[in-house]
Amino acid sequence: MKKLLVCLAVSTVLFTGCSFMNKTGIIEVNGKVITQADFDREFDKNVDKSFLKSFGGAKNFKKEENNPMYLVFKEKVTNELIIKSLLDAEIEKRGIVATKEDVQSEIKKVIDKVGSKEELNRILKERKISNEQFTNDLKTQVKIRKLVNSEEKVTVSDADAKAYYDSHKNEFTHGEQVRASHILIAANFLDLLQTIKQKNPNITPAELNAEIEKIMASQKTKAESILAEVKKNPDNFAKIAQQKSDDKGSAARGGELGFFPREAMVKEFADAAFSMKPNTISDLVQTNFGYHIIKVTDRMEPGTIPFAKVKEDLKFYLETQKQIAVLKKITTRLMKEADIKYLDPTYDPAKLVDVKVENTAETKEAK
Repeated sequence: MKKLLVCLAVSTVLFTGCSFMNKTGIIEVNGKVITQADFDREFDKNVDKSFLKSFGGAKNFKKEENNPMYLVFKEKVTNELIIKSLLDAEIEKRGIVATKEDVQSEIKKVIDKVGSKEELNRILKERKISNEQFTNDLKTQVKIRKLVNSEEKVTVSDADAKAYYDSHKNEFTHGEQVRASHILIAANFLDLLQTIKQKNPNITPAELNAEIEKIMASQKTKAESILAEVKKNPDNFAKIAQQKSDDKGSAARGGELGFFPREAMVKEFADAAFSMKPNTISDLVQTNFGYHIIKVTDRMEPGTIPFAKVKEDLKFYLETQKQIAVLKKITTRLMKEADIKYLDPTYDPAKLVDVKVENTAETKEAK
């Protein structure tokens, strides 16, 4: 089922806006210069979308420019910027544009998929994506799709989707699932430990433990009070979740978590949810995150998702795969024909490979 969530994400890294930072040219592609600012911006985006964000992100990562992982990211971003430049020029050459109507149509498709304009705005806010950035990404997708279709018309029939469905049945099976909402009253031991020690670095272990126990007890009392409110007015669960849950992501949806398999949740939460009947509310459930109040709204027995339910998503997935294959052919041809000059030799992929090999050898010798 993960494949059904794939979209033409490749487009989001192929186009960038103007820069008012370092204008120093580092690469020239068919006469068009890619600047240091272009690289820095895309490098930061790539690192901050990766696991390295939790280690301080691009700011700290750039300090270790001989780190093999830094060189991997550097090569990746360099290639993406070159491809972006080539595709940008090709789109302009073919007179391809994204009209206002094109963009509005794409926005409507997204809204239909997520359920409402309000839900879309919530998702964008949660992911820290501005409306301008979102609109620009949609324009890029439109241009990429038109470029692909100008090269080779991509279509997927119902029969194509059914053939894939029949030959990949295991991708559409699922175990037992539960649909639930929850209200979280946060009480994470490690978070409290870190917060208290930051405020008072000289606190003794005994004082620290006492402070944590005090806060945990206070949060439990708060949770018990909210539970009583929920059980008194079960129909107000969503409203109470919006107002009082510490899980702000689900709180915006009234605590809604959707359908999930047992393994998607921590054991204590899953054990409680999967033992409940629909339209019932749990007592307090404690996990490492804190205290939960769970409302189960539906159950789904193990089975296979019918083709009719996944047909449109499956057609979209297959169409996207075909588009990516055509786009790859276009970029491969453009790369072969391109006149690429590395104004700063340290961005030359051949030089980057040499440096990575040298660093790897040095690392082995050090061991």
